[in-house]
Amino acid sequence: MEQNNTNLPPKYDPAAVEKDRYDFWVNGKFFEASGDTDKEPFTIVIPPPNVTGKLHIGHAWDTTLQDIITRMKRMQGYDVLYLPGMDHAGIATQAKVEAKLKEQGTNRYELGRETFLEKAWDWKEEYASFIREQWAKIGLGLDYSRERFTLDEGLSNAVKDVFVSLYEKGLIYRGEYIINWDPATKTALSDIEVIHEEVKGHFYHMRYPLKDEEGAIEIATTRPETMLGDTAVAVNPNDERYQHLIGKKVILPIVGREIEIVADDYVDMEFGSGAVKITPAHDPNDFEIGNRHNLERVLVMNEDGTMNENAGKYQGLDRFECRKQLVADLQEQGILFGIEEHMHSVGHSERSGAVVEPYLSTQWFVNMKPLAEAAVELQKKSEDEKVNFVPNRFEGTYLHWMDNIRDWCISRQLWWGHRIPAWYHKETGELYVGKEAPADIENWEQDSDVLDTWFSSALWPFSTLNWPNTEDEEFKHFFPTNVLVTGYDIIFFWVARMIFQSLEFNDERPFKDVLIHGLVRDAEGRKMSKSLGNGVDPMEVIDQYGADALRYFLATGSTPGQDLRFQYEKIESTWNFINKIWNASRFVLMNLEGLKYEDIDLSGEKSVADKWILTRLNETIEQVNKHTDRYDFGEAGRHLYNFIWDDFCDWYIEMAKLPLYGDDEAAKQKTRSILAYVLDQIMRMLHPLMPFVTEEIWQYLPHKGESITRAAWPVVRPELHDAQAAEEMNRLVGIIRSVRNIRAEVDTPMSKQIVLLVKAGDKAIESQLQANRHYLERFCNTSELTIATEVTTPEKAMSAVVTGAELYLPIEGLIDIDKEIERLNAELDKLNKEVERVQKKLGNEGFVKKAPEKVVEEERQKEKDYLDKRAKVQERLEELKG
Repeated sequence: MEQNNTNLPPKYDPAAVEKDRYDFWVNGKFFEASGDTDKEPFTIVIPPPNVTGKLHIGHAWDTTLQDIITRMKRMQGYDVLYLPGMDHAGIATQAKVEAKLKEQGTNRYELGRETFLEKAWDWKEEYASFIREQWAKIGLGLDYSRERFTLDEGLSNAVKDVFVSLYEKGLIYRGEYIINWDPATKTALSDIEVIHEEVKGHFYHMRYPLKDEEGAIEIATTRPETMLGDTAVAVNPNDERYQHLIGKKVILPIVGREIEIVADDYVDMEFGSGAVKITPAHDPNDFEIGNRHNLERVLVMNEDGTMNENAGKYQGLDRFECRKQLVADLQEQGILFGIEEHMHSVGHSERSGAVVEPYLSTQWFVNMKPLAEAAVELQKKSEDEKVNFVPNRFEGTYLHWMDNIRDWCISRQLWWGHRIPAWYHKETGELYVGKEAPADIENWEQDSDVLDTWFSSALWPFSTLNWPNTEDEEFKHFFPTNVLVTGYDIIFFWVARMIFQSLEFNDERPFKDVLIHGLVRDAEGRKMSKSLGNGVDPMEVIDQYGADALRYFLATGSTPGQDLRFQYEKIESTWNFINKIWNASRFVLMNLEGLKYEDIDLSGEKSVADKWILTRLNETIEQVNKHTDRYDFGEAGRHLYNFIWDDFCDWYIEMAKLPLYGDDEAAKQKTRSILAYVLDQIMRMLHPLMPFVTEEIWQYLPHKGESITRAAWPVVRPELHDAQAAEEMNRLVGIIRSVRNIRAEVDTPMSKQIVLLVKAGDKAIESQLQANRHYLERFCNTSELTIATEVTTPEKAMSAVVTGAELYLPIEGLIDIDKEIERLNAELDKLNKEVERVQKKLGNEGFVKKAPEKVVEEERQKEKDYLDKRAKVQERLEELKG
């Protein structure tokens, strides 16, 4: 886009600013990585959103942080790859497609697998286009030439490669185990897809009659319907109450089956009666006990949660309806003698919300122990080798989960997903696992299950870069990736799995840093949910306030690892900030008088305001770099905000008006150069946070290059740093602020001229103030200004103390002496507290010894400053009281 020399529109309109800008970036290929091996690479792969719906506010936060990092790194000269992609989201997407088919009066079984998958791909294409539109609206600098999808051909090949490799290493196996079963979606779930909630339930107390003698053994259960599958009763071998019964049999009520009383150390003698029913097909602990005692496994439910033929007369009933009828029957027979209310943790499916059933099933599993051990060992290495969690407290969360990990159930009873590359011989039942189907395919039948979505997502940082071709130039250049940005809620689901898969297949970490953020909550701190109706659509926020306002709020509204409260007032505040920038930019552009990029000259004679703003710019660049390197965008934003709003807009621009409206052409030209340069640097620093408005303004400024996206990141320029000028300017600002405060206190408008006496602390300060008296005359609006080391103190005056000077405003008749004494007493009280605080700090030996010398010296300087101000306030109080 060519530089536009006309002025900015008078009003900031985010819709107009953001319209067509994204197309300009994408068409200009400004986001595409070059693959240039001479440049240092920087890679972020987007956490792939599910193709199940539209992006929510959490996605907007997550991707905004990623975009800030990549835009900054691109400007710093890295070969940046911000790789887009989406996840097929097996269970979630299949559920959505099946719901749509149900509305149309059909289902996947009527359509058949192939036709159903065609429908699922149609869904994917529709929702992928929605997601791309939203990425564009947020302004994400993605390299679409490298976009990936977890079911695309390359990633599917990577998944097969990993499955076969882990199988051949003995790390994937097929077995009959108790798994988490979702009866609603009829599929297995991994442990972390189960949400446990405290639910009010019941303990049902029953007596199982002994077979060959009088009496019974008491047991209790929360799931009486499973008793139909009991194959034993267990007691602790050390429990004296039951030793005489071990090996004997009881009659299972309702069913009439004889089951044995077994002894097992698992049973807690202190809990309940000390005897427990054993249902190996419906409880994970009972499954293990059943294995130890070679018990039969009797499954009494179907996959949809209804009772099967082993449930006898209850066959066909829903599990909860069966419970009701069974309890009534057991009560009638005198078997069930007590029902006790009981709060207990019940697992629910993350996807469907159904109560999860522990269920005996033949599934595919990953043996996690060796993979987890390698991932834990990695974290004992140096920062250059391990994964660095930000904040680092989340490393403990990650390690705790890895230390307590169970084998991962990876098969899902779905059609949408990566089909398991395993075949069974139709006659012999022989199992074949391979990347390709057997040659005599007509004699084989492929496993109908697909892999858990997280199995393919675990490969995302390297499968997206053409792995397993490790000689591929893209892979060698961009892997391992630099940063993963994600929420703390998927450390287990995704982060851990990417780490152990990368270690297993690449022998190195998949990313250097993991930046963890929290959840977006509503203004009251509540989690956003459909039931509360407190969700926020980021696209609606953008329609109202613009993407830049939303991005800046998301980036600066929290610290790493913490939750973010969404507040519209803060979005409005950000919009006001952008409007302030817009108006300041308009002023600068209107006063550049055709200044060209090559005309910008910062050398030669400069005013104290010029030197100060350039010094403050250096300091701001330094602070922004320091905080962004730590991913603390809130602090970086705070420094930028203060510099832009206070220093540049409120002070420098106002002071620049003096030369701009004066007669000195050289001073005018210098001021134009500095205004253009500083505004350009502000736009560059703000660009990652507010890409649209900064590109718009930058295009009007004198510049080189087509787009700010490729402009160089600001650097500190030592030759423009002037600490002396900064000190002088701070004193001038302090005087002007003090005068304005005094005017406000006595209700004297700025339009009314005043007499001002400034008592300088020494000759050097007097000289500096005299050299810059035009600023004081203009911004204090003086009819008479006296600057000297000795001044005759007026009897009745308002006064203030700044570093290196005292101020007096003789305003006889406008001031209440008693009120002035009250004000000075309040000031004295404040200074006393500051003196006490700083002296307490300096009196702490630990602080003085351990803190950096520069920090200690700063505190000493503060002490000197506070003591000096306090002495002057005390002196003034004595004068007024005398």
